[in-house]
Amino acid sequence: MIQKRKVLVITGTRAEYGLLKFLIKDISKDKSVDLKLIATGAHLSNSYGLTYKEIVADGVNINSKIDTLLGSDTEVGISKSIGLGINLFADEYKNNPPDLIIVLGDRYEIFAAVISALIARIPIAHIHGGELTKGAVDEALRHSITKMSHLHFVANEEYKNRVIQLGEHPKNVYNIGGMGVDCIERTKLLDKKTLENDLGLKFLKKSLLVTFHSVTLDHDTALMHSKELLKALSEMEDTTLIFTYANADTDGSKIISALKIFVKGNKNAFLFDSLGQTRYLSCLEQVDGVIGNSSSGLTEAPSFRIGTINIGDRQGGRLKAASVIDCDPKYLEIKNAIVKLYSSSFQRILKSVENPYGKPGASKKLLEIIKKVNLEGLIKKSFFDL
Repeated sequence: MIQKRKVLVITGTRAEYGLLKFLIKDISKDKSVDLKLIATGAHLSNSYGLTYKEIVADGVNINSKIDTLLGSDTEVGISKSIGLGINLFADEYKNNPPDLIIVLGDRYEIFAAVISALIARIPIAHIHGGELTKGAVDEALRHSITKMSHLHFVANEEYKNRVIQLGEHPKNVYNIGGMGVDCIERTKLLDKKTLENDLGLKFLKKSLLVTFHSVTLDHDTALMHSKELLKALSEMEDTTLIFTYANADTDGSKIISALKIFVKGNKNAFLFDSLGQTRYLSCLEQVDGVIGNSSSGLTEAPSFRIGTINIGDRQGGRLKAASVIDCDPKYLEIKNAIVKLYSSSFQRILKSVENPYGKPGASKKLLEIIKKVNLEGLIKKSFFDL
């Protein structure tokens, strides 16, 4: 009897789970793989909507919950969360060692999980490496996770080349395309009326989806920048504004507090701690554009041929479609970017936009690779010199 390969997937946020959702489902249906899932980070926080419940609602079994958040989004609080995560994941791996761990992205709770896995000599597969976000600590964390990982699944050739530049052997780096593009293709989106009823709102003549995070390499700018954004949005007429929470990053709570005050004073504005993947993608299909500094504005929004106003340098360095308008986190620049988004010349550009993050099929490609790849000796890496 052939022994099943034990694969552990770790998820820490609503957005990252949305990208992993179909991979998790594909693995769970494969008879040659034994899937385990750990929920950690913001999934387990009441402040961020207890989004592990969305995983359960999808019919996915959570094998372990590892609570690493300490209720503080200061620099000290997040550093201590990383330390706690390292300790808790070390115990988890000792008690339930997998054959392979799959992680996505650049979050600090994933960083903690990967450190413990490296020490436990467990092979690690990393998704969406090689990308740049110069305004956030995520960039250093992402590249660090790459160096601790053994299999790499990237979104395009530029990112593949960057992972190889970091010393990873080309034979272990696979360009499978973006996970978000795959999710769009495989998600049954809600029609406009159903979405309105589900969210308890009406789409007015104009509509924008807003997600704004702190720029974690800046000092004390989160509240100031969010106020500049909200000032520009407050002047929009006949516009539905759909806000989602900031991440559990340094000073993210300050942004959320500002959003709550704004929404309370503007009847056309609505705030959600988490929309979930289906409602989020359905919003992308219905709105005129997205505004803020979320990676989804660059990786998923172009597939819907809507505009993205990308504020500041949190996403600096990522590949961008022609649908992305960059601007500084200043009231007047944001206001001008909104005018450009609705201009007839820019709307014409959107009609022919192509998403630089590839085509659907990433999840199935990844599954086929992890089923067949030889894990023996994989943890002993040699630096690949260019």
